[in-house]
Amino acid sequence: MTSAEERLAAAVGEAMYARDTASQALGMTLEAVGPGYARLRMTVRGDMLNGHGTCHGGLVFALADSAFAFACNSHGVVTVAAGCSIEFLSPAHEGDELVADAEETHREGRNGVYDVAVRRADGGLVATFRGRSASTRERVLD
Repeated sequence: MTSAEERLAAAVGEAMYARDTASQALGMTLEAVGPGYARLRMTVRGDMLNGHGTCHGGLVFALADSAFAFACNSHGVVTVAAGCSIEFLSPAHEGDELVADAEETHREGRNGVYDVAVRRADGGLVATFRGRSASTRERVLD
């Protein structure tokens, strides 16, 4: 049995993903969403490689940022990034499946903090990301 919060998070995730053409164009899939949590997956393609033959850091950042967006909007209130940072820890290569798990660490009033771990499917940590969010007064769903 799922709670009302879990049902809301799932509905918000589905609606946001349907409108998120950027994440879709990068091949990201939304695997899970719950209150304050989201998991996205992306396979590194040849057109995502930088001049060193590894996944461009901006695309690793995009995956983490998308997971952050789904997690912080999961409560049903339109929420945007107020700031974020990323630490690149190891490279990803063509064909690697990257999984970004975003988790709410603090939420009070209109502000939140979310940590995202980006890992290869084998568990190797590629990057850590921390996002600060600010909520508006609007609802994600009508």
